[in-house]
Amino acid sequence: MDTRVAVIGIIVEDESSVDQLNAILHEYGPHIVGRLGIPYRARDINIISIAIDAPQDTISALAGKVGGLPGVSAKTAYSNVVTRA
Repeated sequence: MDTRVAVIGIIVEDESSVDQLNAILHEYGPHIVGRLGIPYRARDINIISIAIDAPQDTISALAGKVGGLPGVSAKTAYSNVVTRA
């Protein structure tokens, strides 16, 4: 199965969704290359960047689950790097 490298940008505006978000990210942990979280206290939001290497449908599923949480938005940028398994 082919995998792609992507970055998912996440903005958390509702802190009550943080536990669900962390559970989802833990579920996809084997595919996550790195995670950077920045609490932006002046705006009362959290900004998270996820680097992932996974099949495209896995990346889309993760972004969809995250973006479906209340007060959370997610956008994905795909690289052209495809690895054939």
